[in-house]
Amino acid sequence: MTASTYGLSSQARNLQWLLTDLVEEVPGLLSVAVVSSDGLLLLSSDPGQTGARQEGREGPKGASADLATIVSGLGSLTVGAAKLMDAGGVKQTMVAMENGSVFVMSISDGSLLGVHATPDCDMSVVAYHMALFVGRAGHVLTPELRSELRKSMESAQ
Repeated sequence: MTASTYGLSSQARNLQWLLTDLVEEVPGLLSVAVVSSDGLLLLSSDPGQTGARQEGREGPKGASADLATIVSGLGSLTVGAAKLMDAGGVKQTMVAMENGSVFVMSISDGSLLGVHATPDCDMSVVAYHMALFVGRAGHVLTPELRSELRKSMESAQ
């Protein structure tokens, strides 16, 4: 799961553990990504899939790097829509497709949690476990921890 935990702070290891727990506890999850407010991948359920897919090194469709891009775009789009509608902050977004679903949930610091799931997943279970993750992770995602997570993801490439 994600980059090596060697040399990481206890808070970073705890967030990685929370992500691992999310993936292992919820049936139907294909990929999970935590994305910073500026669109950078902080945590990933796909080890070694931190960079964009390159010719000759194709990762699976829906891998965390792809998911991070989608999550960042959906986050930006929904925030813009909420502003236009004068509807306040966006708490969550769900896109149901023929062959899967994408869930996006805001974390208190502006970061986003994104999940790509199978079409037969239990959406209420996915949303519940995402909310648990957000509640546990939101208060520890400090600027210092985000910087540490970015560096660990870069070194895993």
